[in-house]
Amino acid sequence: MRVLAIILILCGTALLPHSAQAGDVQIKFTELTFDGGTWYADVTLQHEDTGWKDYADAWRLVDGKGKILATRVLWHPHVDEQPFTRGMGGIHIPDDTRVIFVEAHGKVEGWSKQRLRIDLKRAKGDDYRVQR
Repeated sequence: MRVLAIILILCGTALLPHSAQAGDVQIKFTELTFDGGTWYADVTLQHEDTGWKDYADAWRLVDGKGKILATRVLWHPHVDEQPFTRGMGGIHIPDDTRVIFVEAHGKVEGWSKQRLRIDLKRAKGDDYRVQR
């Protein structure tokens, strides 16, 4: 037992869960606006960005079959701006598409497990709004 305590002290937190990692990116809200044949998306994300090595670095829209409809790359960390919203226009979503998903990416964590489901036929949901 004493040896284990000494190892933990010498190794610091190396044997414990990594507490400096920010965790999955959270999708807080999405607003989609139809504008003359294409869509504009505003996506609000939250992530404990720690700097250039660990930050929310993208979001994307995918259809129900997993086809990527749009990807918005986030080029820098937002350490002091949480949550934050970034938009993208000129998105083509086929007319027969009823449901899409928003997915978020963290530089360290990859694509988060959370996906926001959006029903394009409904004007709003708990975490989204659709304007036509």
